[in-house]
Amino acid sequence: MNCKLNTSRISLIPFERQEYELFHDLNSQSFIRKYLWDDEIITLDSVHQILEQNEKHFQHDHFGIWKINLPGTDETIGFTGLWYFFGEAQPQLIYALKESQTAKGYATEAAQAIITYAFEKLSFTYLIAAMDQPHMASQKLAERLGMKFIELRMENDKPTVFYRIDKYPNTGVNKIPSP
Repeated sequence: MNCKLNTSRISLIPFERQEYELFHDLNSQSFIRKYLWDDEIITLDSVHQILEQNEKHFQHDHFGIWKINLPGTDETIGFTGLWYFFGEAQPQLIYALKESQTAKGYATEAAQAIITYAFEKLSFTYLIAAMDQPHMASQKLAERLGMKFIELRMENDKPTVFYRIDKYPNTGVNKIPSP
């Protein structure tokens, strides 16, 4: 299965194991690490582990973390994808952009491409996105994507909000399935 995705303005390309410096650089930027990594700089060892697992996910599960690139350039402006968090039954939607690339619709476009991929290619029936409660921009993005707030719970001693979108929205399901 080809996991490269394109929209009208961006290309989504799976991160490869050898791109650890790029992944580390993105996740070390204060704008991205503030909420994604609790404002800590991720270690290179963690980056290597994540990208090794990412490669395995793409090989076996056909999902993982994609770079968000502007077509016609090699510029990576962020990333998006599906990743396991908090012991959930299936991977969650994840997205992050360089601060200089926000407010241009790229995150919405990239995340929508992943939602469509998850529903159409992976046959997911729902998708969850979780974010730190203070991260209002991420919550607004989830709402723009058609996701609905479902719960607030403590994760890693931090208030975390969960949003959900269903492939078949009129099923009446509004709670995360138990792991």
